[in-house]
This record gives sequence, C-alpha cells and structure tokens, in this order.
Amino acid sequence: MTQGRTVKDIGAKLWQLCSVLRGDGVTYQDYVTELTYLLFLKMAQETGMEKSIPEECRWAPLAKAVGQSQLDLYRAILLKLSETRRGLLADIFADAQTKLRKPANLKALTEAIDRLDWFSAREEGLGDLYEDLLERNAAEKKSGAGQYFTPRPLIDSIIHLVKPQPGEVIQDPAAGTGGFLVACDHYIKQQTDDLYSLSEADRTFQRQDAFTGLELVHDTHRLCLMNLMLHGIEGRVRMGDTLSSDGEALSRANLIVTNPPFGTKRGGERPNRASFVETRGSSNKQLAFVEHVYRNLAPGGRAAVVVPDNVLFEDNTGRAVRQQFMAMCDLHTILRLPTGIFYAGGVKTNVLFFTRGRSNQGNTHDVWIYDMRTGQAPFGKTRPLTREDFAAFESAFGDDPLGRAPRQDQGEEGRFRCFSRAAIADRQDNLDIAWLRGAEDAGEDTLEDPADIAAAMVEHLRRALTRAEALAEELALPETV
Repeated sequence: MTQGRTVKDIGAKLWQLCSVLRGDGVTYQDYVTELTYLLFLKMAQETGMEKSIPEECRWAPLAKAVGQSQLDLYRAILLKLSETRRGLLADIFADAQTKLRKPANLKALTEAIDRLDWFSAREEGLGDLYEDLLERNAAEKKSGAGQYFTPRPLIDSIIHLVKPQPGEVIQDPAAGTGGFLVACDHYIKQQTDDLYSLSEADRTFQRQDAFTGLELVHDTHRLCLMNLMLHGIEGRVRMGDTLSSDGEALSRANLIVTNPPFGTKRGGERPNRASFVETRGSSNKQLAFVEHVYRNLAPGGRAAVVVPDNVLFEDNTGRAVRQQFMAMCDLHTILRLPTGIFYAGGVKTNVLFFTRGRSNQGNTHDVWIYDMRTGQAPFGKTRPLTREDFAAFESAFGDDPLGRAPRQDQGEEGRFRCFSRAAIADRQDNLDIAWLRGAEDAGEDTLEDPADIAAAMVEHLRRALTRAEALAEELALPETV
C-alpha cells in the first residue's frame, strides 16, 4: 500500500506531538488511543457523519473550549460516549478514559488536528493516515506495539501470493490492528475498480460480510475497528478469544491470513475449545492457533500463517499438530523469515502457506521451503524491510495461490528446496529444515541496538521455556508458571 506524501507529512506532524505529551505521563500506546478518540470526532465532522454523535459530544464544541473547561468537557464526552449502545460508536468508545492531565496538552492536540490539511488527507485516504500512525507506534520498541503489528512489506507480499477474491469470506482470528484484512480489501479493490465493477449485492457483501475475525485485547480491538472503518470496511471483527468458545462462533473461511500471538496462555491456562483435538491439553498458543486455522478453513480454502520456529520442531503436541495438519491440508510452502522483522530482534519466524483438502487424509505430498534467513544480515532500523526483499521468494513461489505453479528445486546451494512427505516423516515430522551453509544465528552478532540485543536474549530464553513446557507436558508434571 503506497502512501502519499501528504499522508506521511500529516502523520509525522501528529506523531511529533507524542514527545510533548510524554511529560504528561502519556505513553506511545496511550497517545495512539487518545488520537483515536479525537480523530474519530474530527473525521466525523469532516466526512459529514456526525448524526450518530450527540451534539454536545461533537468536535466543534470541544475544539472551541479552552483551559480546564475543555479538559472537563473532553472527559464528559468520553464518559457519555462510553455509555452509548450504538454499534461502532459503542465499540470505539467502550470504557474510554483520557490519560491527559494538563489542559494545555489537550489544546495542543485539538489545535494541531484542526490545522491539518484534511482535504488532501481525504483525497489520499484517511485510512492510510491512520495506518501511518499505527506503523509509527509499532516502530517504537518502547510502545510494545510491534508484537501485534505485522510489517506492511511482509503483509503485502503474503496478500500478493494468496490473491484474495471478491465474494470470499476472509478471516483473521488474531486481527491485531487489522493490517491483514485492510491489505486484502485493498488488493480486491485494485482488481475491481474500487468495487465498482461488482454488482450492488456483491459490493454490499464486500463492505459488510467479507471480513471477519477476533481480537483479544480491548485497546487493540478499538484501533482495529477504527482502521477498518476508515478503509470503508464494516466487517465483523469482534472482541474475543479465538482459543475459547468465541472462536467456535467464527464461520468457515475461504481465506485465513494471520499472525497469531506467540508464547503460552497466561497463568498456564489452556485452550478450552471443545472443537480442539491435538492442542486441547497444551498451553502453547501458536500451536492452538494453527489448529484453529486448519479446522476453520472451508474445503479448498487457503491460508497463510506467521508462526515461530517452535511450531516447526516442537515434539509431542507439536508433532501431533503437524501430522494432522499435513493430513488435512496441503502444506505446499514454508517461508523461513529472517530475524529483525518484528520488534523483538531475535524472534525467528516463518510463514506457512497451505490449502484445506476436500478430504481429511493424505493432502500434503511435497513441501517447498524457501530460506530467506540463513546468511542474511538481520533487519532493523539500519536495514528496514522493504517489499523488494521478497521479490526472489515471490518469483520462486509462482502465480498460483495454491502453490501449484511450476517450481524449480535450487539444490543445496540455493534457497528454494522441495522435500517429500516421506522425507519429512523420516525426520519425525520436523519441519525446521535448513541446508545452506553458514551459522544461522551469526546475524545476531551484528545487532547494534541495545533493545535488539536484549530482545534476542529474551527470545532465546523463550525458546528454552517452550521446550521445558513441552517436556513437562510429556512427563505430566505440573506446569511451572
């Protein structure tokens, strides 16, 4: 998604205010949430959509007020809107509270927002402006937002390969701020002249019913809804836990694209989905999400899922998931991602591309693995990830979203290899396969940012803890919390 210069400039101006507010105890995440409240009111005014907002809660009276009166009015507006029961308004302002304490800071925000070039922002896309703010927040390691914000170049590459189509039900069971769903919508609009080539019924479906999902974290769900709204999506992304009965309410999907959270359920809690089989006794969230995806795909449906390395190699529950997964689905491609893509520099991740079979047995025949990691310098602030970094992989993958385009095994010196299902079975169904020479972790030695180095250390500890938890489950020992 290419953003215009004006959107970038406006985003930069809004983001600069965050440094001013830090003295008011406002964190990066608090700031984005605060902006969400204010931008919603301002954008409602700019787009003529204020009819759902009580007159005393609209932008004009708030922007006109000054001093303590303005801060008191703002608090009253948030309280009133948080008590509403009107659809999107209720979701955006649910439990809304301001973290601002100084009237001067609120006035600085409202004046800055009023000074923005709203005509140009509307022309280039209010959704792109909001995504720019989300991306800036994710880039700040101190905000912690990178844990749910998937880099746009990675999202765009995945969507280019899975090719979402009009009329498909598209799901993200760990929606975050909605990046995958927004990218799918953008791709479909590019193919359909902004939906104008579709019938009225099909346009209504795309706006209201095509996109579904769940998000567990309340504040993140708020940001997701705002992001979808500004992109013209009225999809059904609800707040809930996919690993609970909430996930059972999600309908079968033609396409699932997601980057689930890594780690274990809090406090040793385990998934309580009645429909789960392989992961019912495991606290490993990413394995449980993988089971949700392959069970929630409609026959013939396809998926792309970002997972950490342990999903590929973990024994016991992990192996059972992989066996069932490769029986029910055609796991045709694995992309081994380089380090430094996410906010924690040491996290090692992959993208699984697969298709749900028409039957539940014997669907995986060959698994193609593209190694984008070994021998590569890590990404980070000094080497940002770009769409061009995925060009070689996209070429090797081919044009078929089901992974059936002609492919060439590049051999032991190349980055793209094919492994038969039988060969994987001989490896105890371990999919953590590397063949290129060179220390895979050598890139971590080149990390310079102290935050990246600390994150790499945390990731090594997390991997060790994951192995220990798997061993505890195997021995039926009480889990250590």
